[in-house]
Amino acid sequence: MRDFLTFRKFITPVIIQIIFWIGVVGSVIGGFVAMIQQGGIGGVFLGLVIIILGPIMIRIYCEILILIFRINDSLVDIRNNTSKTM
Repeated sequence: MRDFLTFRKFITPVIIQIIFWIGVVGSVIGGFVAMIQQGGIGGVFLGLVIIILGPIMIRIYCEILILIFRINDSLVDIRNNTSKTM
């Protein structure tokens, strides 16, 4: 609890995972909406592209955000290990 209150433990990675799943659902719904609104073969193609590429792009974005937190954790570990040896 102390780590949480002193901002040593982050809750943002959990929030990023929630945002990922919301984004996936939004992409799938958006793809189906594009299929219905556009109509024809172009609308179906656009909808499929959104359904396939949308979650992939959201995943890449969320992974980059989580990577920043992992880098921070690694740097904290390095700092703690080097301070023990000195």
